[in-house]
Amino acid sequence: MQQTLNPWITHPVPAGGADPAAPVAHVPPAAVISAPLRGMVEPDAADRLGRRTVAGSAALWVTGAHGGSGESRIADLIGGARVTGHCWPVLQDGSKPRVLLACRADMRGLTAAQGALTQWASGAAPELDLLGLAVLADAPGKTPKALRDFAAIVGGGAPRLWTLPWVEAWRHGDSTTPPPAREYQRFITDLAVLATVTTPSTTN
Repeated sequence: MQQTLNPWITHPVPAGGADPAAPVAHVPPAAVISAPLRGMVEPDAADRLGRRTVAGSAALWVTGAHGGSGESRIADLIGGARVTGHCWPVLQDGSKPRVLLACRADMRGLTAAQGALTQWASGAAPELDLLGLAVLADAPGKTPKALRDFAAIVGGGAPRLWTLPWVEAWRHGDSTTPPPAREYQRFITDLAVLATVTTPSTTN
């Protein structure tokens, strides 16, 4: 699984290093962008996700950028997650929800995710803590290079990017058992941590 940070931002390499023989706890990828960006122009109305007031609470809200995005599949994998029905969630108690955006790895899905991320980055989305974008494979086999490249561009506008492989079992209705693929195991671990830990915000 690729955990790709914004390709236009370079992070300094820390001096020194830990003992390579020592066990290292897994740490989710750091957020590159954690808040809307000043000067970003919001997308046309047709390219924006709607808003939905939701009752109750959840450790994580999963928002599909389009129909068939895998929103429900992902929510089934993450403890305490709920879906939002392809809309940005607005909580009745006024608190800020933690949100994961999801899309498929085809052109339609990536374009929808790009519009949603532009909406969020411009400040046109409701106030929320966007954890990142999950791009789910839309077919078995290797994703075409043009789509992989476009996914990297789109994901550059998200705090974090996870690209996830095709799961054949989902064709047969198995939606609650975590896929054995390493990419999904790492993804589930990342989201479990990010959904419960307060991450520092970045001033833009």
